[in-house]
Amino acid sequence: MTTLGLIGAGQIGSQLARLGVANGYDVIVSNSRGPETLRDLVAELGPHARAATAAETAAQADLVVVTIPLKDIDDLPVAELAEKVVIDTNNYYPQRDGDIEALENESTTTAELLQRLLPTSKVVKAFNHIYASTLTEDGQPAGTENRRALIVAGDDSTAKQTVTDLIDTFGFDVVDLGPLAEGWRIQRDTPGYGLRLNRAELTDAAASAKRYRDM
Repeated sequence: MTTLGLIGAGQIGSQLARLGVANGYDVIVSNSRGPETLRDLVAELGPHARAATAAETAAQADLVVVTIPLKDIDDLPVAELAEKVVIDTNNYYPQRDGDIEALENESTTTAELLQRLLPTSKVVKAFNHIYASTLTEDGQPAGTENRRALIVAGDDSTAKQTVTDLIDTFGFDVVDLGPLAEGWRIQRDTPGYGLRLNRAELTDAAASAKRYRDM
């Protein structure tokens, strides 16, 4: 059984934990305040979930989701995440994260920043353009007409397939944007952000996205 690790147990993290348990994964959840603060969530999730520190989560999970504010990524357990598939759910909010020049001038993306921090991990962008509540509301079986789609972007094809399989299990079709550098196409304020779109619609929305400087 695959173990899904969540570094960050806020709205997105807790919803992904719920989806993990519901779909047969063992789940480890962590946050910045300590495992004891996750007692209620773990009790809700049941016997296939447990709380741990971020380092323990990274070390023990097969697949790790990083869903913490961008400003906090320097606190991640780099050594424990080595060689792991790491899902990046982040969006850049200057009012929360402070001004990050490389994102302001659009010379890189949030996922590429995470990849630089985790040089031997296999970072895949996913789950950043769907509102938390709809993660557990919009999933449907494979083959359902007009099934909602989500994106992946990443530089490692095997890692992207792992995340694609996870997303499909959770009830969504997948649009592959290509390398991490293309993840900007579904960042906040782009045509596909937050909307319920099927695969064809999301493909078109991502293709029509413009850089902030060109809006």
